[in-house]
Amino acid sequence: MLTAVAVEGYRSLRSLVLPLDQLTVVTGANGSGKSSLYRSLRLLAAASRDGAIAALAAEGGLPSTMWAGPENGTRNGFPTQGTRRTNPVGLKLGFASDDLSYAIDFGIPLTATQSFALDPEIKTEALWSGPILRPGTLLTERRGPSVRVRTDTDWRHHELRMAPWSSILSEVGDAVAAPEVLALRDTLRSWRFYDHVRTDSDAPARQSHIGTRTPVLDSTGADLAAALVTIRELGVASELDAAIDNAFPGSRIEVDVTDGRFSLALRQPGMLRALSAAELSDGTLRYLLWVAALLSPRPAPLLVLNEPETSLHPALLEPLGELVAAASTRSQLLVVSHSAPLIAALSKTGGLVHELEKSVGETRLVGQGLLDGPPWSWPKR
Repeated sequence: MLTAVAVEGYRSLRSLVLPLDQLTVVTGANGSGKSSLYRSLRLLAAASRDGAIAALAAEGGLPSTMWAGPENGTRNGFPTQGTRRTNPVGLKLGFASDDLSYAIDFGIPLTATQSFALDPEIKTEALWSGPILRPGTLLTERRGPSVRVRTDTDWRHHELRMAPWSSILSEVGDAVAAPEVLALRDTLRSWRFYDHVRTDSDAPARQSHIGTRTPVLDSTGADLAAALVTIRELGVASELDAAIDNAFPGSRIEVDVTDGRFSLALRQPGMLRALSAAELSDGTLRYLLWVAALLSPRPAPLLVLNEPETSLHPALLEPLGELVAAASTRSQLLVVSHSAPLIAALSKTGGLVHELEKSVGETRLVGQGLLDGPPWSWPKR
């Protein structure tokens, strides 16, 4: 289980170390930094596929995503030092866990090419055992192009000459020489994110599709019908039926299969026919999407939901909260939410609730003092 996520220099997250639990809820006013926290986790996951630099490029490149305020933040509304920076400029992402922890540091290239002027370099990466980085826990370290991996007796230096845009998570994983890197890469690639899945009239979830066994709902929701059938056929039909009945008493889902194409419908009491996916309200369809995501027969090590309450009627928030709480017994969950009723419901089930606030451009965790956060240290360049 992840015990903390750390971000430094990303948008409004000048320096944030956020404690995590099995179920963590993050809330705060618009613009407080919730979306930046969500994106930083996606960037971490992208690093495992060598996609972090492309993801940064999609946000305008490293200069557009970096903290723009004074190096050491502000105090009482004023910079704590002059506007000139004295330390290396970078964007750092990392997480601590009970098992393996990881950090990556993106920086400005020393000699940027004209063609790829906005591409950052990966300056350092580190992988260590347990939640605290120290010499005795360090397992793999990358500085610039050089990589070393701890062996039973010493360090093994790899002659890979890492490209500045490539991560050790994609280049070093080896079942014999670096099993921990391979294990961490597989874990990060299994993280799952759902963010404002479409429910408009042309949404993929409203269309029929070729059905295949679908233990994991696609992030677009395009395979919703197949995902629900998979849940039913893999032995959790009772949970699926209960989740539907809890939200829409007396209702049940139906999936028509014609020539291999799956079409979703919802049969409700008193109706002469089932309503097709195209006829469902945005809120009803979105709730069905959350049912498919949260009852996945293949639980993710980390499941991140961004504002799942969007377009849901208040009456659906309690059933959604019960789904989320049940899913947290199978996966670690991080939920970003504005909804006070949903947050209250998740808090009652034991969820850890964090509120973010922005002060003079910097995101902070409400109530967290300078010495209150989890222990964390970044690998040195």
